[in-house]
Amino acid sequence: MNIDIISPNLFKLPNTVSLVAGASEGKTELNAFDNALLKAGIGNVNLIRISSIMPPKAEIVPLPKLPMGALVPTAYGYIISKNPGEVIAAAVSVAIPKDDEKCGLIMEYEGVCSKKEAEERVREMAKIGFEERGWDIKRIESIAVEHEVERIGCAFAAAALWYKSKR
Repeated sequence: MNIDIISPNLFKLPNTVSLVAGASEGKTELNAFDNALLKAGIGNVNLIRISSIMPPKAEIVPLPKLPMGALVPTAYGYIISKNPGEVIAAAVSVAIPKDDEKCGLIMEYEGVCSKKEAEERVREMAKIGFEERGWDIKRIESIAVEHEVERIGCAFAAAALWYKSKR
């Protein structure tokens, strides 16, 4: 039996991260999620859900125009609710190490809470992650969104990773 092995060199290590967030209503739970992705600016790409590691030396930049259908590694949190009047929120943070040879940490959170509470929680999680590694933090960047549910609502926050060529 011949088994092909995919070389890691086929995939470029992401060197850029964009923090995005969006919230919306939808006629169904999936439509609420899709509409939140559209509000966040990543509704027309394919999200590949990843764990919470940012490659060393990656930059945090505004989201560029991504090609439709692109495969985008993404760490995200989201919450969907069908409870009118409920306030839901999602947040993501990126902790950057002082030592640029080390990776950064991405933390995600979603809950029935305010935007402020979600952002505080996700930033604290990033601090804890660095403490557990014994690393020093250079800075933490975060983004959050909240939504008051009308019928079916979704709050979504993400760190989208991609490779930017150095031209």
